[in-house]
Amino acid sequence: MKKHSARVAPLSSYSSQVLTCPISEGEEGSESHADTPGSEASGEGTSYQTCANTVLKVLGGILLVLCVSSSWVGTTQLVQLTFKSFSCPFFVSWFSTNWNILLFPLYYGGHVVTTRDKQTPIQRFRECSRLFGEDGMTLKLFLKRTAPFSILWTLTNYLYLLALRKLTATDVSALYCCHKAFVFLLSWIVLKDRFMGVRIVAAIMAITGIVMMAYADGFHGDSIIGVALAVGSASTSALYKVLFKMFLGSANLGEVAHFLSTMGVFNLIFISFIPLILYFTKVEHWGSLSSLPWGYLCGLAGLWLVFNILVNVGVVLTYPILISIGTLLSVPGNAAVDVLKHEVIFSVVRLAATCIICLGFLLLLLPEEWDSVTLRFLAAFADKKSEEHGEELTESSIHTRSRSRANGTVSIPMA
Repeated sequence: MKKHSARVAPLSSYSSQVLTCPISEGEEGSESHADTPGSEASGEGTSYQTCANTVLKVLGGILLVLCVSSSWVGTTQLVQLTFKSFSCPFFVSWFSTNWNILLFPLYYGGHVVTTRDKQTPIQRFRECSRLFGEDGMTLKLFLKRTAPFSILWTLTNYLYLLALRKLTATDVSALYCCHKAFVFLLSWIVLKDRFMGVRIVAAIMAITGIVMMAYADGFHGDSIIGVALAVGSASTSALYKVLFKMFLGSANLGEVAHFLSTMGVFNLIFISFIPLILYFTKVEHWGSLSSLPWGYLCGLAGLWLVFNILVNVGVVLTYPILISIGTLLSVPGNAAVDVLKHEVIFSVVRLAATCIICLGFLLLLLPEEWDSVTLRFLAAFADKKSEEHGEELTESSIHTRSRSRANGTVSIPMA
């Protein structure tokens, strides 16, 4: 009896330790089995929720892509309609940039609706001002940080509008897509980003498309001037993005809305003298204020504001690559409008140049680790094929041996 009790005692202590459960009274077997379905259900619920969130994010991204491309196509086409009765590109750029002041109030309204932690506009403004530094925004920092970006912003829009007076909307939107290649080149040179051979190829394709676009009309007339203006707009846009990444780093949605509204204020205060100079020198003469096409101007500025909101909100809410795809889809969108409404006939050289630029843009969207991911996928695919081939050989050898035994022969493997 002493021998048996010595053997049983450790077993009872071990079982009580394992089967102790916070669930109330019940048999040990029922308690142990009750844990398994609950854990499986919770795991299935978590995986289902993750899949649902991913699907919703992708669907929202697709909808956002369509909205981005539609707003940019509408902006470009409305600019050309405005120029038929009011050909003052700098005034249009200045007027549209002033609407950026509305970005932070719109952001604050969304912040109040979507969050429980309510802050006053002044508190939220000061918190978003940390983008300028730990001390917030001072007059010196306002001029130092806002002035160069506001100038680049104005140049980008102004050159883009000037190009639309020389070329079709399809050509200008395609040439503007070259800014992605310029961003890569500047980031590689200035920010010392990782070198990628495929992106160098994409940059070469973008430059090739630019040369072909200029060659389409024989390097003369309005075509070459329009190509130069569109490429200049893409270059200043790339410089703006690289400098933003260098000096301001990554910013959240509130900080971006604060920064764009600050640029709108700077534009209203310090750049308003340029339209006046152009008016009095008769470079851009628009007559009386009552004669201005306010409907076109307000619609254009509103669409431009919607495009900026979608781009900055979309980067936070969904995948940034979808925003780039939305910008790229503006090229076929403008082409469809030009062909159906304006009856534009594209030459073979222009179509080839547009396709080359768009293909280079798509290559620039490849992630940095695309080569290693592709190699791992190919290696896994090759291993799977070899395993299937090995299984087929095993099955065939077994089938051969069974047939040999049935015929009374035995196959002896050679060494």
